[in-house]
Amino acid sequence: MTAVDTAVDTGPALADRIHGGWLGRIAGNMLGKPVEQGDVWTRDRIDRYLRAADALPLTDYLPEPAGDDGPSLRPEWRSCVRGRIHGSCRDDDVDYAILGLDLLETHGFDFTTEQVGELWLRRLPYLQTFTAERAAYRNLANGLKPPLTATYDNPYQEWIGALIRADIHGWTSPGDPRRAASLARRDAVLSHTGNGVYGAMWAAALIAAAFTAPTVRAAVDTALTVIPAGSRLARTVRRALALHEAGLSWEAALDTLAEETAGLGWIHTVPNAAVITAGLLYGGGDFTRTIALTVRAGLDTDSNGATAGSVAGVMTGAAAVPARWKDPLEDTVRSAVFGFDGVHVSELAERTLRLALLDA
Repeated sequence: MTAVDTAVDTGPALADRIHGGWLGRIAGNMLGKPVEQGDVWTRDRIDRYLRAADALPLTDYLPEPAGDDGPSLRPEWRSCVRGRIHGSCRDDDVDYAILGLDLLETHGFDFTTEQVGELWLRRLPYLQTFTAERAAYRNLANGLKPPLTATYDNPYQEWIGALIRADIHGWTSPGDPRRAASLARRDAVLSHTGNGVYGAMWAAALIAAAFTAPTVRAAVDTALTVIPAGSRLARTVRRALALHEAGLSWEAALDTLAEETAGLGWIHTVPNAAVITAGLLYGGGDFTRTIALTVRAGLDTDSNGATAGSVAGVMTGAAAVPARWKDPLEDTVRSAVFGFDGVHVSELAERTLRLALLDA
């Protein structure tokens, strides 16, 4: 199968969907960034914050704090709340999408895991990496090669870092989830193992499937086919699907999923994939509802909002993303990736489209 399945429209619709994916990732990331501390900003605390600001249902970026009560927002909040946004804030959830684009433009789709690491060392500042990525970066700088970069002195091997790097592989493999998953795996094994790698494969396949899937449920079902059925990630995603199909409320489904993934931590791939799945299913294809529910669920809010926003943006297309989400971004991205700070979202989308069309 080629990079673009025959069912994919390779004309203006594809360009609009890829642009929608970029906008969705950035807007979802910006929405979740002020409350990105899952051990503090629980689902209950996020909703209490929103009620205090008269912002439920959530239909826009987070409001400014209504008072001094409750935990503090992240220091970047002043650039990420409604009325204060002028272009996107810098964040690793967007940096890695940009770095992935640079990877494919530099080395093509036959890139090696070693080339991913070399690009990190050239383009990405060490202090803008975290958890598994920082461990892998340190290992690279000390001369280790993959797969040791993922396993040596790295307690974060199944955390969410590889999943947040996967979007570019989905956007450049529209309608071809297996190809997307294969590319994402080659990237992920630099820093992750097990469910950490499966999360990247699942997310890339989910985004690739969103280009042609008739429904969100169909995209989620398709994404499950690229990871081991017995993995904890696959079992948890299937559980989220079953709870939704059984008619449980979003709140009840999240309560159940939280109980069943307790102890894994708020940055682990598995509970965050559950939150993303629930946001997509209960969002029902509506862009605003999808990213709002995903962020309100807590855990790694900016990463989850970004991935859910990417899927929703691909399914709706950029033209259908509400103006309240895209206009404040001013078509501008702040990035720590050398050579990309201040790049336009539209330029990133155009460059991604060119890659997606290479094998069309």
